[in-house]
Amino acid sequence: MLEIDRIDRKILRELSGDARQTNLKLAERVGLSPSACLRRVQELERSGVIKGYRAVIDKALLGAGFVVYVAVGLSSHTKESLGAFERAIAASPDVVEFHTVTGALEYLLRVEVADIKAYKLFHTEVLGTLPHVSSITSYIVMDTPKSERG
Repeated sequence: MLEIDRIDRKILRELSGDARQTNLKLAERVGLSPSACLRRVQELERSGVIKGYRAVIDKALLGAGFVVYVAVGLSSHTKESLGAFERAIAASPDVVEFHTVTGALEYLLRVEVADIKAYKLFHTEVLGTLPHVSSITSYIVMDTPKSERG
């Protein structure tokens, strides 16, 4: 694990809140000279602590604001069946992220679509066609009071 100090943590916190701020503004906020701040940011990038920068998009304005977390259980746990499931899910544009999890189920998916009708189509035409899917539990997001997802 990479060791970072208090100032690096301040830099990361500031960039997490606003990655588009100028180096001059960032340096001022964390109490460094601009050149020292830039060196630290570059080192955080080089070491992989900062993996990249991205735009946070309001998908509701683009017609994909209906968010569903889907817990999926499989009836087969072979390397082949897990790999086939992961390839199929990775190819679906409606799935914006998915995770293997421990517990009673194997996967947790984050699905973003336009509405319940679009989700039903995903549920039927994607999940419903995959072999070894033994259970599907859908959790519809009603509101997101806090999100630090970048």
